[in-house]
Amino acid sequence: MTEPRRLRGHKATATCCIASRDKPGLVATSGEDGCICWFDMRCKDVKFVMDVSNEPISSLCFNSGNENIIYVSTGNEVKSFDVHMLADNSWKPLESYNYNKEEINQVTCNSRSSFLASADDGGEIKIIDIHQKRIFKTLRAGHTSICSSVQFIPWRPWEIVTGGLDSKFIIWDFSKGRSSKIVDFGLPDMRSGSNAGQCLNPAFVHSVKVPDVDMLDKIGKICVVARGDGVIDVINTESELTATKPKSSTKSRKGTQSKGSDGGVPDENGRKWLHLDYSLGGHTAAMSCVTFSLFGEKGKFLVSGGNDKLVKVWDCSRCLDSWQTGDTNELLHLNINLTKKVNWLCTTPAESDNLVVCDTTKLVKVYSVS
Repeated sequence: MTEPRRLRGHKATATCCIASRDKPGLVATSGEDGCICWFDMRCKDVKFVMDVSNEPISSLCFNSGNENIIYVSTGNEVKSFDVHMLADNSWKPLESYNYNKEEINQVTCNSRSSFLASADDGGEIKIIDIHQKRIFKTLRAGHTSICSSVQFIPWRPWEIVTGGLDSKFIIWDFSKGRSSKIVDFGLPDMRSGSNAGQCLNPAFVHSVKVPDVDMLDKIGKICVVARGDGVIDVINTESELTATKPKSSTKSRKGTQSKGSDGGVPDENGRKWLHLDYSLGGHTAAMSCVTFSLFGEKGKFLVSGGNDKLVKVWDCSRCLDSWQTGDTNELLHLNINLTKKVNWLCTTPAESDNLVVCDTTKLVKVYSVS
C-alpha cells in the first residue's frame, strides 16, 4: 500500500467515522475533542468543524432516509443535527435524547428512519421512536456487562443484534422487548477449537455488523461478529432464529463447535458458522471494528481493524463459498499495516480514497482499496 492520505481537523484522538452513501467522498469523523469534522475527499482541507460537546463523541450515524440529519452520541446523550440548518458556530441540536443512564458506545438508525438504538455501558439498549420523539423500549436483562455494539436487521423490521463485553451476541425482538437468541462466546465449547496462534484475550464482542438491504443479494442474511480474541464469526442469522423457534433449550443457546481452519463446523443442529481466525490470516489481537465495503460491488469485501495495528480486507464471496465447500484458500484479499491501533473504520462508495481509518491519533488516515 502507498502512504495513506492524512485528514487534519481534530484536536484529539479520532473515535468514529461514517461515509455518505448519497454523496460519494463525503465523510464525517468524530473525536475525543467533542467535534465532528466534515471532509470532501475531492478537497485537501476539512470542509467545516462542528463543536457539539464538551465530552468525547463515541459514535455517529446518518438518518437512513435523509443524510442531512446526523445522530451523535456523547456521554449518555444522543443529539441530532440538521447539517443544512446550521449557522456558523451555532451547533444547536434538533433533538436531544437523555434516556441512557450510562455512557453510550454506539448509536444506529434503522433503514426506515423510524427508530434509533443506543447501546450503553450498563448493558442496556434504548430504542427511540424518531417520529414520536420518545423512548419506545428499553432492552435489558440480556447483557451482564457493557453493550459495545448494536445494529438493526433491515430484513426483520422489529429486530436488532447486539454484542457486549460479557462475550454475548444477542438477537432481540424490540417490539416485545426481549431476546430471541443468545450466543455466549465465553463458554468453553465456543473456544475449544481456537488455533494455537490465536490470542488468548476473552472473546468479548466489540463490534457487530449487518449488511445493508442492497447487499443481501450478494452476501445473504448474515451478521458479522468481531471478537476480543481476534476472531471474526460470520453467522447466518436466519438459521439461528429458525433453530431457536421450536424450544429455547440450553443446547440451542450454546452456538457451535467452531474450529479455525475448516471454515465452519456444523453444530449439533447441523448449522454452520464461518470462523475467520489467525490460521486463515486473521487478527492476532482484539478487534475494534468490522464493516462491509461500499466501493465497487457493494458488500464484496469485509473490512476489519484491531489492536494488532492491522486492517484486513476479506473477500466476502470467497468466504461465503468456503462456508459450503470448506476451501479456505485466499480468503484474505489485503493486509494493511498501520502504526497505531484502530478505533474505527468505514468505507466510501468511491473508486479511490475509499477506506477511512480512525486510529489512536487525531489524524484520520485514508487508503485506496481496489
